[in-house]
Amino acid sequence: MTDKIFVDTNVLVYAYDISANKKHEVAVSVIENLWYSGNGILSSQVLSEFFVVVTRKIPNPLSVEIAKSIIKDFLTWDVIPIYEDSVLDAIDILQKYNLSFWDSMIVECALRGGASLLLSEDFSDGLEIEKLRIQNPFK
Repeated sequence: MTDKIFVDTNVLVYAYDISANKKHEVAVSVIENLWYSGNGILSSQVLSEFFVVVTRKIPNPLSVEIAKSIIKDFLTWDVIPIYEDSVLDAIDILQKYNLSFWDSMIVECALRGGASLLLSEDFSDGLEIEKLRIQNPFK
């Protein structure tokens, strides 16, 4: 069995934000590798955040139609939904590891999805939470 890799919103956004320069190149490579390996997982939270950021907050926003099409493609990956008890589990993670609530939701979904690695620039590189290691792919 191959290890699952959870992708945080920032990595996904950089893959579609050409103004991100080097981060764009790294993110495209990461996403391409995960497409080929089939090991990538996301959450409904990540896809929601992605939509908002790429249609409103990047220098050259994508159209709603293009963003929707990209999200449809990513729905072929394992997408971890947010369940009722996900919120409670995220609160436990928040308390134990002193993370923000939304970062705790990302960690909770990565753990729920069975990921061994979380790719994000929003956490301390190398942080380990339970069976999950966090890596900043841009370092």
